[in-house]
This record gives sequence, C-alpha cells and structure tokens, in this order.
Amino acid sequence: MKKLRLSRKLLLPVLLATAVCIGQPAMKRLHKSQTDTSGLKRGDVIFQVNEMGQGRAIQLATHSKYTHCGMIWSDEGKLFVWEAGPVVMITPLDDFIKRGKNSHYVVKRLKGRDTLLSAELENSMKTLFYRTFYNKPYDLYFGWNDEKIYCSELVWKIYSRTTGLEVGKTEKLRDCDLSHPVVKMKLKERYGNDIPFDETVISPADIFNSELLETVSTN
Repeated sequence: MKKLRLSRKLLLPVLLATAVCIGQPAMKRLHKSQTDTSGLKRGDVIFQVNEMGQGRAIQLATHSKYTHCGMIWSDEGKLFVWEAGPVVMITPLDDFIKRGKNSHYVVKRLKGRDTLLSAELENSMKTLFYRTFYNKPYDLYFGWNDEKIYCSELVWKIYSRTTGLEVGKTEKLRDCDLSHPVVKMKLKERYGNDIPFDETVISPADIFNSELLETVSTN
C-alpha cells in the first residue's frame, strides 16, 4: 500500500482545525470557571463598571474604574444582589453581572467572615434591608440620610448598623477629585451653585479599597 502523504499546503489547515476542535472544550471550561459564582456568600460585596450616566464622573472623582456595587444575598439556593438602582431592589446575580461593562465583576468578602457574621447578624442584615432600605428611591444627590439611598451607601450602612464595622472610610464631597470638566458639569447639573462640599459620602472606591475586605472572585 502506498503511504498517504499530506502536502505542506494541506497539513497546516488540518493542524489548525484539529487545534480548534481540541481547544473548544478547554475554552468552555475556562469560561465556566471565570464566571463560577457558586462559592459566594451572604454579605459579599460585588463591584462592576458602568460608564453610563454619572458613571464616568464617579470614575474621575474617585480615581477608580468601579462605579457600582451591591451586597450579595442568597435565598433558597439562589444568589441575588441587594442594590440601589432606580430604587433599592433585589436583582438576580446573573442579571446584575450581565449589566456591567463586558460583564466584568469583582467580589470582595469581609476578612474572617465566617467568624464575624453569625446567623443572628445575617438576620439583622436582612431585617434592616427590608425595614429601612427596600424600595427607597435612588439618591441622585448623594445625601447621607435614609430618605433616598445610593449604591455604596446601602452596603456601608448595612455593615455599619449591624456589625459596627465600617467597610470603607467615609469622606466629605470636597475630598473627592472635583477638578475634571466632566465632574464639574455633573455637579453643576445636580446642585447648581449650591454644591454641598461638606456632605458625608462613601464611594464604591472607598469600599473597594477597605482593608477589612479581601477579593474572593473575579472574571
């Protein structure tokens, strides 16, 4: 029998096709591992990027790419995010992730979480969320009262009022970088000439950089 020989012109396409076929399952496994959220726990804080609306101004004022955050919660085996959107609401985790830029997210967890967060404290968090914050309107003006709530304020207050821990250092509005034209325009749009420079604020960046938290998941 004659030995079959492939010319160099035919050999390269065959090798490439074989590599693609072999590589596809590996790529699927990689994609799955990058978006695996099965290990997340109640109280974890998830961050994402959204440059729409005021997102770009937040990035410039806080020197952080992350513009939105929420608290992960689980009920009946399903994962959700407590977040301040148009109102303070409960969003399925997958929907929350898909809404971010390129579906990118980072999840951080309280260091020593399993020791510090007892079942009793978890119940206190849930009670506080539903009794005080749930369905409150979003705070476009970043006030520090509970009448309206913005995203990082929600996370910070839940932790502070149930555990006494401050996941992020609060600051005054004047402490942010307000020098960029985009930031100035947004401040003018919101406050006119009466900018509340001494208002207490907490940004997603302040929580992201908290020494009390550690990264446990990212894609």
